[in-house]
Amino acid sequence: MPPSRARTTTALALLLLATTACTAAEHEPTPAPHPAPVSRQVKQLRLPLDAYASTAAETHLVEDAQDILIRRCMNDRGMEWKTLPPVDPQDTEPPNLRRYGADEVESVHYGYHPRPDPPSVLRRNRAWDERDALPAEVQRAAYGRSGKGGCLKTAAHQLVGDTAPPDYHAFNQLTGTALETSRRTPEVRDALRTWHTCMAKAGFDYPDPYAAAGSERWKTAAPTPAERATARADVACQKSAQLVKVWAAVETRIQHRLIRQNTDRLHEAKARKDRWLAAARRVLNREGG
Repeated sequence: MPPSRARTTTALALLLLATTACTAAEHEPTPAPHPAPVSRQVKQLRLPLDAYASTAAETHLVEDAQDILIRRCMNDRGMEWKTLPPVDPQDTEPPNLRRYGADEVESVHYGYHPRPDPPSVLRRNRAWDERDALPAEVQRAAYGRSGKGGCLKTAAHQLVGDTAPPDYHAFNQLTGTALETSRRTPEVRDALRTWHTCMAKAGFDYPDPYAAAGSERWKTAAPTPAERATARADVACQKSAQLVKVWAAVETRIQHRLIRQNTDRLHEAKARKDRWLAAARRVLNREGG
């Protein structure tokens, strides 16, 4: 699996010199507060195709295992290697956050703006940014000239041999198809019409939750009172229309059908993912021991 920046927004490696780490520690900014939690509904929202994707936590797990192996390789070359700081498990977003529109808790605090990154995510992102500024010779040792060689390639081979990185093309294609197909079904269209009528009565004219969230009016540095009011009305109308419940049930049915139609393709993708995860856990368990 090549280096990546596993941001906890969405879904999809690696180096700090010791002197850089010391300088950063001396000027560490005041930690950011933890963002507000998401609603229980979105935490519990799971769809059948989720089994074929990687969560942010799983991506971090593979990155952390590769980091350990890259550090060994870099140390063998006489170079320092500081592993990425961990992300707290509670700081990763649920996989289907905002899939059908705004989240109830987020709408109150942030309107349609993205949640601020929690402290552990900020620390990991800063480490990635600092690695982007490493001297050229250090980056070549870590990644080779292509960005896929060097100690990264060595670490990947030590981790899984010749197993190719997980291919998420099938998941991305099918989950997009499922969302668009479900959106056009009579059940979801009826729920969206109910939502639209509810929003109109509240004084808002948007065809669907995506249009409400994507309004040009919200391209501001911080959420405005009007944005928060719109998002709160949006969520209230989602509840009134039972939009998330209806849409998730319809999409679940469609995803099951797509899985049956693409069994071999998805099975191979999941098998690859599972091999990477199992290998990463072995490395981390050995390191912990």
